[in-house]
Amino acid sequence: METASLFITNFWLLTLDASPWLLLGLLIAGLMKAWLPANLLSQHLGKGNGAIVKAAFIGAPLPLCSCGVIPVATELRRSGASAPATSSFLVATPETGVDSISVSYAMLGPIFAIFRPFAAISSAITTGVLVKTAKVQTPSESSQTTSCCASKTSITANQANGQSEPQPESIETKTSCCASKTNNDDKANADSKTQQLISKTVFGVKYALTQLIDDLIKWLMVGLIFATIVKTFIPTEMLIQYGSGIGAMLIMILISIPMYICATASTPVAAGFIMAGISPGTALVFMMAGPATNISTLGVIKNEMGTSVLIRYLLGVSFSAIGFGMLLDFLVNHFGISVADQMQHSHELVPYWLSVSTALILAFCAIKPLRNKLLINTELGHGVEKQI
Repeated sequence: METASLFITNFWLLTLDASPWLLLGLLIAGLMKAWLPANLLSQHLGKGNGAIVKAAFIGAPLPLCSCGVIPVATELRRSGASAPATSSFLVATPETGVDSISVSYAMLGPIFAIFRPFAAISSAITTGVLVKTAKVQTPSESSQTTSCCASKTSITANQANGQSEPQPESIETKTSCCASKTNNDDKANADSKTQQLISKTVFGVKYALTQLIDDLIKWLMVGLIFATIVKTFIPTEMLIQYGSGIGAMLIMILISIPMYICATASTPVAAGFIMAGISPGTALVFMMAGPATNISTLGVIKNEMGTSVLIRYLLGVSFSAIGFGMLLDFLVNHFGISVADQMQHSHELVPYWLSVSTALILAFCAIKPLRNKLLINTELGHGVEKQI
């Protein structure tokens, strides 16, 4: 009973930890879908090493963690970003961020605040370059809009099939270039900028909380369950007794791969490891591999880009984490830096009420019968208002 209670408690705490960042990631992805044209994404995050570097630097400052980055990266891929650039974004974004850098400085001192983002960006670029050698499959759900005429056809087909959920193409029917050519005098296409802003924003939110959640919820649940198993049944003493070196770093990699943990949340855990006797480099391996790899992320990578990309992604993250961990240990020992002396106490980053609220919102949106009932009632309400 005690183990079951601990498992449930850990699952609930991990859910609360993930929910605010997951909801933020979903909303960012939805707004990206509504606002960013696919050709812009293809231009900047398409082929070449330049796209890999851009993706790393774009993702590094974003305050998204393992779960939050999944919908954003999925939408980037489906909107035209290359597999290497998407992989680079998937590594850089959860491994560091403006929030985790500040917490790293507060809890682990200036060396981690400087070294951590440097290692994350370098790891992202390395992984992206490695993924370039992979055989990439096409996205499972790519944006079908190759022309404005195609978007008009798609929405007609969706309506014919009776789909009630918002479709990515629906927003384009209001700004279709085909419609503008044949119906230039149509007043419906002359909405004000404010109305277009509201319309696109509403579409993006609906898309995020319906279609994207449906695409990702299975792997998110699997990831949280695996992370709970690791947290509940693998004792930290198993890690602490090894201290440092390749052996400890390999064990840390194996523990980190299935685990869900944010870059920010990994900081106090790493601080505890260091205080217990683990070397700073081994703790860095946990801080890099933990956020960048979990069952949810790996499942989405396999679905969107294929097994070949998944293998290279894991190799890139693992080798980079171990390499930079060894480099950090060397620098600390060479210059006689005491990380333990620089560490301070942690503090709660997200209010409890906010974590609970976002978890309930996500749970409601993930239950399709409840969500669809609300959407139908809302649409009926809007219809009554229009009639009045």
